[in-house]
Amino acid sequence: MSVLIEENILLRTFNTFGINANAKWFTRFNSEETLMELLHHPSVLYERKLILGGGSNILLTGNFDGIVLKNELKGVWLIGEENDYYYVKAAAGENWHSFVMTCIGNNWSGIENLSLIPGSVGASPMQNIGAYGVEIKDVFESLEAYHIHEKRKKIFSFTECMFGYRESIFKRKEKGNWVITSVTFRLRKNPVLHTGYGAIEDELKMMGVKDPDIRSISQAVINIRSSKLPDPLKIGNAGSFFKNPIILKSHYEQLKSSYPEIPSYAVSDSEYKLPAGWLIEKAGWKGKRQGRCGVHDRQALVLVNYGNATGTEIFDLSSAIISDILEKFGIELEREVNII
Repeated sequence: MSVLIEENILLRTFNTFGINANAKWFTRFNSEETLMELLHHPSVLYERKLILGGGSNILLTGNFDGIVLKNELKGVWLIGEENDYYYVKAAAGENWHSFVMTCIGNNWSGIENLSLIPGSVGASPMQNIGAYGVEIKDVFESLEAYHIHEKRKKIFSFTECMFGYRESIFKRKEKGNWVITSVTFRLRKNPVLHTGYGAIEDELKMMGVKDPDIRSISQAVINIRSSKLPDPLKIGNAGSFFKNPIILKSHYEQLKSSYPEIPSYAVSDSEYKLPAGWLIEKAGWKGKRQGRCGVHDRQALVLVNYGNATGTEIFDLSSAIISDILEKFGIELEREVNII
């Protein structure tokens, strides 16, 4: 087996922001054998490494002085079932939305609310992606990964992944150490439908659906996301750029007195989650343009590349927003997108 390692490759088509950054070296792997060969390759061993999936949750702030390994592992397998659950394994290089559609087509339920989220299956547990009341941790069984430096394979359990809000061990303690090769999901035979979050119920009514199922919920989510979020193929973006902040109840009550209309969600007796998009819009950033980048005019949570913006320009815009929100509301927003 031989591996192809290319030099000085433009990454514009490999990141949804459409940033014109180059990789010193670039290669692909579509099997675990190729991955292991690459990790032992003398041209790879001592280089800085970036594992790339769908490129939908990264911001390249400059050229990458190392090697990009593009994960192109494919496959979806039903590997087991119990009375109430199917256990479905998906290769990390599978497109996430395509995987959701495969599950819906097979009546494997649990991830229909996560329709149309960009990216790959392998990135889903890293970010603990979530939308409309469902997160990956709700359906996660295990994942397989290779340690980049120790060249060993490990199966991570739910507990070992240390899931948090848009967080996992792979974004913190073990960042940059592992290549996720597959994820196994625990999906329901009998659906538990989540329709009470966001505008799903209203969208179902507009669709004329009186008795929803996983297909109609998926379509409702697709309709909502399509109406609010820009298509990365038409305008560069990475979806939600900021996490929704969680603040203490006392802080929330102070804000509530000044902004009675502020939306919120109680996450505990002492903490509230606020929509970052609402804060950004309230501060006047929605639709605002700064040079070649800006804040989307329909969803303030999304930063966009209007054409040939650099990653540094987008990062600087995000920093200006963070500073302004901190000044106006006393809340420090945190970036959801990985800065490279």
